[in-house]
Amino acid sequence: MTVDPEGVLVRVSNVVKNYQGLRPLRVRDLRVSRGQSVSLFGFDKAASEVLVNLITGSSLPDSGTVHAFGRATTEIADSTDWLELLQRFGLFSDRTVLVEQLTVEQNMALAHTLEVEPLAEEVRLKVRGIAGTLEFASGFLTRKVEGLDALDTALARLGRAVALKPDVLLAEHPTATLNDEERTVFAKAAASVVARHGMAAIYVTADYAFARAVGSDALTVRPATGELSPTSSWRRWLS
Repeated sequence: MTVDPEGVLVRVSNVVKNYQGLRPLRVRDLRVSRGQSVSLFGFDKAASEVLVNLITGSSLPDSGTVHAFGRATTEIADSTDWLELLQRFGLFSDRTVLVEQLTVEQNMALAHTLEVEPLAEEVRLKVRGIAGTLEFASGFLTRKVEGLDALDTALARLGRAVALKPDVLLAEHPTATLNDEERTVFAKAAASVVARHGMAAIYVTADYAFARAVGSDALTVRPATGELSPTSSWRRWLS
């Protein structure tokens, strides 16, 4: 396993990626270290998906480089190599598939095993350990995903994303479907699990209150150049 000597887990340098947007995705310099949380502003839903795919090596940049855990994504040898890399990311998005007929606990367990009926006690203990960090309400794990409201669905997806205690939580617009009260609950759960397990976190978001609640650094992209600026300074510049 390659390790960046500076502790940088994700590094995006001078990246350009063409997609079906008005202009290519550009990111000049993004570095995220172990234990650091970063909120990225200025990426819409389509652009955030492109960015996540670049960071995880699911796609490659047209120019520039992406390093994950000290290794360029262009060096990924095959599908097995890529899956090993992918397991180090906890992916949260509305594309995350939850099996509606299974419980929240079983959906989280799918990160460990496909044998969830019955669920092995060893796996159950791992899932419940993570759930404790997320401070899920009593009885939440045993509820079926089918019929969950927006907040509980988001919490179930978060549980699924961090079930393997990844090195980096990578979330696309995690609070887009939540109201103010629900965002507070979700932010508390996300901040708790990230801090408890020493993860890094990258939140692609448009929610300033959420970014503050999870205690993240906030950066806003300038789409034309890919420059990332501290969000407070950027907002003053816009005004």
